[in-house]
Amino acid sequence: MLHRVRSKVYADFVPEFDATSVAKIKAAGGIILGKAVTTEFASSDPSPTRNPWNLEHTPGGSSSGSSAAVGGADGSGCAGSQTGGSTCRPAAYNGIVGVKATYGRISRYGWAPLSWSLDHVGILTRTVADGALMLTVLSGADDHDPGSLREPVPDFSAQMAEHDRPPRIGLVRQYYQDYATPEMWAHTEAVANLLAEAGAEVEEIPVRGGPPVNHSVRAADYGPRIRAGMEMGMIIPTSAYLKAQRLRRQFRADFSEMAAKVDVVMTPAMPAPAPRDLNTTGDAAFQVPWTAAGLPTVVVSTGLSELGMPMAVQFGGPWAQEGRVLGAAQWCERIAGLNQAPPNY
Repeated sequence: MLHRVRSKVYADFVPEFDATSVAKIKAAGGIILGKAVTTEFASSDPSPTRNPWNLEHTPGGSSSGSSAAVGGADGSGCAGSQTGGSTCRPAAYNGIVGVKATYGRISRYGWAPLSWSLDHVGILTRTVADGALMLTVLSGADDHDPGSLREPVPDFSAQMAEHDRPPRIGLVRQYYQDYATPEMWAHTEAVANLLAEAGAEVEEIPVRGGPPVNHSVRAADYGPRIRAGMEMGMIIPTSAYLKAQRLRRQFRADFSEMAAKVDVVMTPAMPAPAPRDLNTTGDAAFQVPWTAAGLPTVVVSTGLSELGMPMAVQFGGPWAQEGRVLGAAQWCERIAGLNQAPPNY
């Protein structure tokens, strides 16, 4: 399935060409089942989508329809997007796999931009193997996207198989434990212990500093939250924006240094399971550091909360090392041994 921008601004818009990612799916023989709704312009105003695990809980966003469709078994895979946490958070909320590759790995040509310096095309699937296959199909340099990554595209499925073994895992306690609910952190530690018992080497690693801030016309046609963000952005002086970008470069360097010390870094995928609140898309705090740094991450569902909502962990790795992260995620997927589906599906 595909990702469709939801907004009154595009109410009568009919695209005249396929986005590069869509064209690649078609060229590889993929069957497009339909288009799933996003939050408005992939931002914070919720879409009408519900979580298939419990219709009173948010599916997350911005990839709301995409994640709910895959979580409800309406398709084996779907494209999404991530500017803060819009692929991996809804993947966690809906009990599926979310893949955010290195910044620029997948062309954004043909996608409606939210932030050119942060936007990623994301992948939502039911298994890590399907995520690796979609990543291989979608990746590659594109002259139409100035931020496109020029690195050679490997066979991610082959790389994943090579790294599908007990990894050396760096568990980040700093910031994540403080921000997670006791239930979510206890679950993360339980998963870490399970992986250690299966042969992984788990050690705690520190991260320097905290996560960076990544927020830096027809007003009546936009939802209140995205409109507020635009209005706030218009009053930020250029000097403050440039300073924020310099701080982000330093943060990227620090985060990359941390990720290079182990095979993969492991954190909770979200501070808490999907909230019982349809007026929110949830909290992207655990994805924002990885998105700002542009480093690859994979989210894997690892259990259910006391209320029966999906719980998940997140694996991250160094720049352009998606195969390493996919391998660890697939190994975790197998060790966890889950085969869960929403009620009545």
